Amino acid sequence: MKALFFLLKGAKFGPALWSSGTIILSIATYAQLYGWPFAAGFVGLIFVHEMGHYLAAVQRGLPVGLPMFIPFVGAFIQLKDEPKDAETEAYVAYAGPLVGSLAAFACYYVWRSGEGPIWLALAKSGLILNLFNLIPLSPLDGGRITAVLSPRIWFLGVPVLLGVWLYMPSPMLILIAVFALPQVMKAWRYDPKAPENVAYYGVPFAVKLEYTTLYLGLAVVLGLMINELHGLAR
Repeated sequence: MKALFFLLKGAKFGPALWSSGTIILSIATYAQLYGWPFAAGFVGLIFVHEMGHYLAAVQRGLPVGLPMFIPFVGAFIQLKDEPKDAETEAYVAYAGPLVGSLAAFACYYVWRSGEGPIWLALAKSGLILNLFNLIPLSPLDGGRITAVLSPRIWFLGVPVLLGVWLYMPSPMLILIAVFALPQVMKAWRYDPKAPENVAYYGVPFAVKLEYTTLYLGLAVVLGLMINELHGLAR
């Protein structure tokens, strides 16, 4: 009976233990290159980003798992049910970069208050992280947001991802490209008149305009802020 009790207790807290374990692993991995303070702060910024997705999913009534971290790749939450429409998917996707950007701005203002340069490094890393996630290519957040307009927007994300690769080659970008390829093929075959697509992507024009404004507004703010911080680092 004791063995069964501990098994059930472990199953109850298993997801939280797995999530915590991946967080600790990520911090330990990044610490080998960047030191413990930056590693803890950077993983914290990723955690805040993912919790934005998590809370948005809970708010929309979607069952969702706790964030899982993969060093040098990032983190993800697993939706246990598919969103009912493109607007719901965009809502959950947008919450991550929005909340994550607020956390990065908080690091910036901590640095402005007179704290050490690590806060400036965290602010810049967080802003870049969230802007990168806005690339309009699924499975990145930007692809899930812009899908509210049309999956064909993902074609615009291909040259952007290629440009990032040329500027800063990384195995992570190759991994993203591998996951993005089926989505690009989906966009290529996309028929806006198909009943299933009308049901999922057929959101009102006002909603499309709202998410376009929110998406472009956040991208512009992040871009301008990154440019400002880049100037400060010179």
